Amino acid sequence: MKGPLSHFTRPVEAPVEEKTTPANDKEMGVVDDQARYSETDTDPDSIDTKAQAGVQKMEATTKVWSRNNLILAYVFIWIIYFVDSMQQGMGTLLNPYVTSAFQQHSLTAATGVMSGIIGGVSKLPLAKILDVWGRPQGFLVVVLLLTIGLVMMAACNNVETYAAAQVFYWVGYNGISYSLSVFIADTSHLKNRALMLAFVASPYIITVWITSPMSSSVLYGIGWRWGFGIFSIVTPIMCLPLFFLFTWNYNKAKREGLVIHTPSGRTTWESIKFYFWEFDIICLILICGGFALFLLPFNIYSYQYYGWRDPLTICMIIFGGLLIIAAVVWEVYFAPVKFMPWELLKDRTVIGACILAAVLFVEYYIWTSYFSSFLQVVLNLNLIQTGYIGNIYSLGSCFFSFIVGILIRWTGRFKWITLYFGVPVTILSIGLLIHFRQPGTYIGWIIMCEILYAFAGGACVIGEQMAVMAAASHQHVAVVLAVEGMFSSVGGAIGGSISTAIWTGLFPAALAKYLPPESQANLTDIYGQLPVQLSYPVGSPTREAIIAAYGDSLYWMFVAATCITVIGLAATAMWRDIKVKDFKQVKGRVI
Repeated sequence: MKGPLSHFTRPVEAPVEEKTTPANDKEMGVVDDQARYSETDTDPDSIDTKAQAGVQKMEATTKVWSRNNLILAYVFIWIIYFVDSMQQGMGTLLNPYVTSAFQQHSLTAATGVMSGIIGGVSKLPLAKILDVWGRPQGFLVVVLLLTIGLVMMAACNNVETYAAAQVFYWVGYNGISYSLSVFIADTSHLKNRALMLAFVASPYIITVWITSPMSSSVLYGIGWRWGFGIFSIVTPIMCLPLFFLFTWNYNKAKREGLVIHTPSGRTTWESIKFYFWEFDIICLILICGGFALFLLPFNIYSYQYYGWRDPLTICMIIFGGLLIIAAVVWEVYFAPVKFMPWELLKDRTVIGACILAAVLFVEYYIWTSYFSSFLQVVLNLNLIQTGYIGNIYSLGSCFFSFIVGILIRWTGRFKWITLYFGVPVTILSIGLLIHFRQPGTYIGWIIMCEILYAFAGGACVIGEQMAVMAAASHQHVAVVLAVEGMFSSVGGAIGGSISTAIWTGLFPAALAKYLPPESQANLTDIYGQLPVQLSYPVGSPTREAIIAAYGDSLYWMFVAATCITVIGLAATAMWRDIKVKDFKQVKGRVI
């Protein structure tokens, strides 16, 4: 349908149609100059010779594998999500205790800034690895990076090493999740994809009951280091079967002559130069460095002598901004191979979904970074109870995503449930927490808000992923998912930076205001260590002062998160109402 944004819909790529649709249908996916598959094609499942090598390999794999192999692949994917969700849930609960072990509890959110930036930006190079080299090869790379990150976290002796380990871990974790999303896109019809995404996320329904007791047992038993160490062994063992399954079926396709390897004819040095430009390493460095320098001052300014007026703080913000501008200039005028798929981003559905993804991660990391500490200090919950409350989102969103998937398969539409339910209820639930976050509130009200937030999140996440995939053909699915993931991760880094800036700006000042005279000397220890905050008995003047300081700080976090989420309404309204029921986007034996 036409509107003020209709000029953004210049077609780039089209999903393959199973049914005849009018030529002037404005609610179709993005269109490009590739030929569509029609009923007159001799083999509509033939491998697209114009696609990149990784896409051709995947199409050949799905053409030769059996139904049992397809089922086994989804079983392996489910197991990987199960292990990753356990590890990630445990890591989230242990994070404040790791930073507190080095007397740096206030940097809980800051440790994730660099990892969020690099983890997000790395998805575009990973998309090229998946498309150029192959899906299994890219998957193996990110499993290795995640394992290195877990080993580093288990062995770290300071916050700096822990933050560096977070970079490896989140590049690997986000990469695994992204690679599996691409696998699902490769092996499922578009109308069934929301259900498949809900299915592979279902382990969270189980792990929410496991991670809290496991975290408590690890923390007060073998220690948080072994918590990370155990998963550095378990995770790669659980991931390798899927790699071998895809590799074996690819070799089968190769033996049947469906894939013919063509040597590049390049020397080693020529290959190095080729991939240097192909992956646009210069833009990658400029973007990572720019965002890091621009966002880190919001996390560490309180540690500088003059705060915001400190020369280091000012220089980092200025040079970070300049590097981001330099990255844009390089991309527009000089880059031989573009880092960003600008043609795809011209589509209003793609850019709208990416903006929504960024907004959701910004608001989430603003108010959740210190929420587990709030539950323990203010509401006096133990670690297990805190984990259960914190995991309501995982449980509720995964449960509701099944309902969303069924509705999408039934109606063929995904925009309406995101626009009229997902985003508005997200705004409502965060807005209610502005009031219910105050000291002395009944825990039931917070649980109610978490449940609303979880159901809305299930609609939003499925909706945004369906939007970007419906707007592109199979060849570009990996790229649009990477862009959506990059917006999410950078949004998370921005949200963490805002959260830390609010915390470091308000919490110590509130402590100085509320702490009784006999506790003023311990202000630094109280500010920097969660166990010290918990050591004061409930009802004591010092604990009440700490609780009041939490109330002042979290108030502005929830206000900021609520205001930012409103942008999501406009972003979702930009989407075209694409009917996914009529599209055949992938080939071979798929679900």
